[in-house]
Amino acid sequence: MGDHASWATGRLLLVAARLVEREWNALLAERGLTHAGFLTLNALDDGPRTQRELAARTYVEEQTIRPVLDRLEREGHIVRERDPADRRRVMVSRTELGERAYTEVMTGDSAERIITDRVEDPEALRAELIRLITGIRDR
Repeated sequence: MGDHASWATGRLLLVAARLVEREWNALLAERGLTHAGFLTLNALDDGPRTQRELAARTYVEEQTIRPVLDRLEREGHIVRERDPADRRRVMVSRTELGERAYTEVMTGDSAERIITDRVEDPEALRAELIRLITGIRDR
């Protein structure tokens, strides 16, 4: 791979992201989730949402979120039900299984240890990543 010290910062970040993503995806797969599915369950954290709202909250188009919802529903992580107040709308909510899988990832040691076991100051890294994401997103 070469001398990492000579790599550009962007390359270091990209490789680190891919390596962390590989471990993160394995952790999610143990619970029957994909990364997109996990993000969708996260977007349901404060209650049921429409498909359009979920797409917006996960930064994808509505047609992109549909297969994610299909898989989550097949796996038993979500249910889709007509909104009693407006029968044209379909509301998506987490099931008990979806809630449990989401909570296990959010509160489990494994997810945090992907980073904390390998970084000297995880909180400083976290703060810098938030600053980087916010700075790029808000341009």
